[in-house]
Amino acid sequence: MTAQLPSKTHSFSTVFLIEMWERFGFYGMQVLMVTYMIKNLGFDDARSNLVWGAASALIYATPAIGGWVGDKLLGTRRSMLIGASVLTLGYLLLWIPNNGGGLLYIALGVIIVGNGLFKSNAGNLVRKIYEGDESRIDSAFTIYYMAVNIGSTFSMLLTPWIRVKISSMYGETWGWHTGFGVCALGLILGLINYAVMRRSLAHIGSQADSHPVRKDYAAGVLAGSIACVLASAFILDHQSVARACVYLAGILILAIFAWLIARSQRGERSGLVAALILCIQTIFFFIFYQQMSTSLNLFAQHNVNLSFDLFGFHLFNWIPEQFQSLNAIWIVLLSPVLVFIYNTLGSRGRDISVAAKFAWGFAAVAAGFFVYGLSARHAINGQVSSWAMVWGYGLYSLGELLVSGLGLAMIARYVPERMGGFMMGAYFVASGISMYLGSMAANFAAMPQGIMDPETSLRIYTGLFTKLGYVGIGCTLIALAMLPLMKKLSSNHEAHATPLPAVHSEEA
Repeated sequence: MTAQLPSKTHSFSTVFLIEMWERFGFYGMQVLMVTYMIKNLGFDDARSNLVWGAASALIYATPAIGGWVGDKLLGTRRSMLIGASVLTLGYLLLWIPNNGGGLLYIALGVIIVGNGLFKSNAGNLVRKIYEGDESRIDSAFTIYYMAVNIGSTFSMLLTPWIRVKISSMYGETWGWHTGFGVCALGLILGLINYAVMRRSLAHIGSQADSHPVRKDYAAGVLAGSIACVLASAFILDHQSVARACVYLAGILILAIFAWLIARSQRGERSGLVAALILCIQTIFFFIFYQQMSTSLNLFAQHNVNLSFDLFGFHLFNWIPEQFQSLNAIWIVLLSPVLVFIYNTLGSRGRDISVAAKFAWGFAAVAAGFFVYGLSARHAINGQVSSWAMVWGYGLYSLGELLVSGLGLAMIARYVPERMGGFMMGAYFVASGISMYLGSMAANFAAMPQGIMDPETSLRIYTGLFTKLGYVGIGCTLIALAMLPLMKKLSSNHEAHATPLPAVHSEEA
């Protein structure tokens, strides 16, 4: 008698839970990182922003390699588990108190490698669980995305609170490092849960999962991972090298895109040009996105009244880092609203094009940054209302759902299947580049050392946010001007090409 395979729901639950704990660890670390470098390591604002920008760029780029390792060398299931274990090691390294950047750079290098192995392979497992079941895959990825937001919201609220509580009892150094340690504990819980439920995934994975790992493959991945950790640490410690890598990667991606368009078949060219236009627009969005952990985080440190009051009644206080959780909270609230709007318009034959969604998304982002900028008019003693952050994040998060959530789906729609693997990787690398550019933009509001006056910092931060609002308007106008061209390109593409299967990004 053949043993009955676990249900798809059981298999999915296993991936869902380890993804939830992995995102708990990652966002718990991210929410503290820039402030930790400034307040505990003594970095200035500019250096902290750029170190985190370089780390973000590498974190976005490595999943392209990790997916290939999972498919061809170690197996998708094994790579996800190894990635989670490596991430745990990275957070454990951050738990160790230190007063210099050396251990920080090594720990971030380990996290970069772990994220590369985990991120793409976890998503691939979900896709493999529901392979051939198109009616359920969209629902599965919607629930999967909820894991991202459950894990990130909880950790972005919890780790700053733990940091403050431990600091009050044992000192600032132990407060920061205990906050990072909680991230490691979260992933340890995820790994324990995976160990208990691992049988549900025994039949899921790539072809490499069904064979013992070859020693030469394992040795190669280990050597490559160690090299990646050391290279990442070197890049993080040398910002001139980081900038050179970012510029070189951008030039290479544009050159390869131009080469693919020039060599493409006539029926493919329209889709590639459309993909390039939308990809560039997505990159601009991630420049705005990076402000959440850099300039907006530091704005909350210096110039936001941490008390939430309503009609004269005090509700509660937040810790400055906790404001970053508003992004995930708003996405949870707005996602079903957008789904309802999309379904309603679709049932009436009035679907909104991807290009139009990009235009609306940039308009929402611009409005969000203008809220931050205009909040200075109502500041008291250099402090703006916490509600300004709530509404600014709400508009910004709406823009995120309309723009960045469509990135990988856009690649799947417009890129020929034979170029799909490269373009997915190029999209992630391009997103990483824009993360670093976002940190460079944040440095226009980097506070000079010794400046403590809130009125001065308020002018500097809100000046940047107002400029970003105008940039958002510019992006909106460009997106609107591109609508006729995008409509023509899309029509030409649909007449000649067969799109890739649907692909869902974490932000979708």
